[in-house]
Amino acid sequence: MIVSHKYRFIFIKTRKTAGTSIEIALSGFCGPEDIITPIAPEDERLRQELGHRGPQNHFKPVREYSRRDWWWRIRGRRRALKYWNHITASAVRKRVGDDVWNTYHKLCVERNPWDKVVSFYHYLRYRDGETRSLEQFIMDGGAGGCSDLDKYLRNGKLEVDHVARYENLDEEIRDFAHRVGLPEVPGLPRAKGAFRKDKRPIEEVFTTPMRDRVAADLAQEIGLFGYTFEDAIRSECNRRKAAGTA
Repeated sequence: MIVSHKYRFIFIKTRKTAGTSIEIALSGFCGPEDIITPIAPEDERLRQELGHRGPQNHFKPVREYSRRDWWWRIRGRRRALKYWNHITASAVRKRVGDDVWNTYHKLCVERNPWDKVVSFYHYLRYRDGETRSLEQFIMDGGAGGCSDLDKYLRNGKLEVDHVARYENLDEEIRDFAHRVGLPEVPGLPRAKGAFRKDKRPIEEVFTTPMRDRVAADLAQEIGLFGYTFEDAIRSECNRRKAAGTA
């Protein structure tokens, strides 16, 4: 998550939508007063290699500590966070105040649910040692775990100014850079992109019951953005062509 006072924008990070790559790229435009939340150590090394600013201004000031914050501080010697990587738009709004929230451009990214759940599943295999097959994971309701509606919706209404499409990310980032006045279009480094070992096309991965279960579990995202399974096939095909693996 990033709050740039320098360019007056707020980036809300969703899952499996190139969020880490975007954070790394945008941190290269941040000033000393901007808020940048931490990312994984290997990604922080990449950010450092690029010469970009790392985590800053994300801890809660001591004057704002609650009794619970002090308990954790004394017991675990952990500083209390005011902002974190997957914080919701609603929580950011409370922390930055209406003056900042209402005048800054607020951005997040969403991804086709069928595409997103495959990426989410392979990430869980890497991070948590998920042992179920993709089919069992989906049929057990695992797709619901990758929903990010809570990041950018409140009471069914958008809390951000724009939800960019992962499928058109290069164009979306260009438009965003122009809107907020960045001096150049950010180049997105590749971060967290090597978890998927099953390289079969998405149409070969999904059975009809799997497709239907994702459609049921992530129906709100599908309804909001008009996603279809055919869109996921086209998007993946385009990525393969761009990478030279089609």
